[in-house]
Amino acid sequence: MVCYVVPAAAAIIHYGLRKTKINWKKSTSHLWLSLLLFGGAIFGIVDHLWNGELLMFGENLLLDISLGIAITITIIVVWAVLISLNKRELKQMNKQLN
Repeated sequence: MVCYVVPAAAAIIHYGLRKTKINWKKSTSHLWLSLLLFGGAIFGIVDHLWNGELLMFGENLLLDISLGIAITITIIVVWAVLISLNKRELKQMNKQLN
């Protein structure tokens, strides 16, 4: 029931790292990751709030945390695919310009 905690924690940690690491501050790809992580966390919070389960713990806390880890990994994989597609598109655009 608290699976949203993992992506929320990842979002907060990544946001903090973005503020401290100079090369991440202006990075569009890291901005995208922050937005995706916060979006996943907000979705989980809204879903649990909607169902009246916001601060409830399930019978198996380890299973809830595992689900949160799976959600966070999925967000990171989607982000990596987006970055890869964006880089490929930029290369194609550069070839067309030259």
